[in-house]
Amino acid sequence: MYTATGRPDTNAVLRQYSPLVRRLAHQMIAKLPANVQLDDLIQAGMIGLADASQRFDLAQGVQFETFASQRIRGAMLDELRGSDWASRGTRKSQREIETAVQQLEHRLGRAPQESEIAAAMGLSLTDYQGLLGKVRGTQLVHLEDMSGDEGDEDFLDRHVPDSGETPMSRLQDRRMREALVQAIEQLPEREKLVMSLYYEQDLNLKEIAAILGVTESRVCQLHSQSIARLRVKMREH
Repeated sequence: MYTATGRPDTNAVLRQYSPLVRRLAHQMIAKLPANVQLDDLIQAGMIGLADASQRFDLAQGVQFETFASQRIRGAMLDELRGSDWASRGTRKSQREIETAVQQLEHRLGRAPQESEIAAAMGLSLTDYQGLLGKVRGTQLVHLEDMSGDEGDEDFLDRHVPDSGETPMSRLQDRRMREALVQAIEQLPEREKLVMSLYYEQDLNLKEIAAILGVTESRVCQLHSQSIARLRVKMREH
């Protein structure tokens, strides 16, 4: 496994530790939006593994798997950062929508209507709906959500354990799924229908628009609004 200089042989490392890359990729993708491709994470992880084999120094006194796991996760996170499509401005707008939704829900004790959210943001209903169209909330999780208020970027260390599934991690995942199902059930009926048609029936926006008898842009707005509500609920969870 090691060369004469005490570093792992890259080809042997790639063969032996490729299951580690796949395991980390599967664990990570379970926490990410559906548009993230598993193969992209695995490819980035293999690059991280190869880099680890070149940088590892046996004299450092750490196990190679521990060192490699850090490099693999770092490479995967770099891949996610590079492919995350939403601009900071877009995310700022989405956070403003979510803040308004959260404040109104706490004050009203129910899901706020679009007109109420628009008023809380100081926008006309037309301008608010236009903002929903620009946000196009296709992600329940953004990369910026992976870091805390103080710049903490250890999302992967907190959510992707090195040693496989544990009873606690399985319990946390089950609770998260249950919380998401409950949050979807609390959506207004039309938004709940949009989410069902989009994610369960795998219909596109045009097909959903035909079913609802509205424009495709209106479906996009409803979808963005649903995502904003769900993100508020999941953040509270």
